[in-house]
Amino acid sequence: MTNFDFVGVALDELRAACPLVHCIINYVTVNDCANALLAIGGSPIMADEPADAAQITRICGGLDLNIGTLNSRSIEGMHAAGKVAGELGHKILLDPVGAGASDLRTSTASALLDELPITVVRGNMSEIRAVAGAAAATRGVDANPDDAVTDANLAESAAFVRALAEKAGCVVAVTGAIDLIADASAAYAVRNGLPVMGKVTGTGCMLSAIMPAFLVAHDDALEAAVAAVAAMGLAGQVAGARMGELDGNASFRTYLIDALYNMTGEQLAAGALVEKVA
Repeated sequence: MTNFDFVGVALDELRAACPLVHCIINYVTVNDCANALLAIGGSPIMADEPADAAQITRICGGLDLNIGTLNSRSIEGMHAAGKVAGELGHKILLDPVGAGASDLRTSTASALLDELPITVVRGNMSEIRAVAGAAAATRGVDANPDDAVTDANLAESAAFVRALAEKAGCVVAVTGAIDLIADASAAYAVRNGLPVMGKVTGTGCMLSAIMPAFLVAHDDALEAAVAAVAAMGLAGQVAGARMGELDGNASFRTYLIDALYNMTGEQLAAGALVEKVA
């Protein structure tokens, strides 16, 4: 096995395990997230009612907390489910959608990160900086161009992500043109994906939905997060290659889910563009 073949191993392990993932997720992308999770080999269940969420979490192995469309009920449900997931040692992913765009989003994301044993926090760099208290501005749920990870600032960005991972005690995954995934000891860059993925609402949410399945199936959280990011990016490349003259973002969305469904561990290991940067 070469240094990065673990991405293919992680996908094979996921398909063998078919992890059940509880998703408390925004209503804009919930259907696509469920289908992406099914396509990659997991199984989704959605419950945000506080009286239901804690019990549902007990039968799952992973939990996806996505703050994209917050309300008081869903916030309560996230904390209830997260508390039970923590007690049971389940994997918990936090997606701080739009953190920095409003006080409620930022404070909710920060409270979840502070109060729950989060396994991975995943977002764009603007959201991650907001959670870390370092953001100057945001553009709604989109990353501020000033926060983009580039080859010129890759080392500096990797150091920031590693420092946050050490402080938060979890893996931090920053997605963008160049993805950065780090824990306190190491950082990886992933260069899969296409710009057109930004033209489909919820590709980041789909990634956050499938990542807990990788975390449940693969013992190393950092490797599992890298594998999930690479799988989504490679699926985007495969989908892009299918695009015809009259295809648009709706066709791309379908091709993307198809690519996740048909992806093999061997294909992922061969196509993942992963490098260790720190």
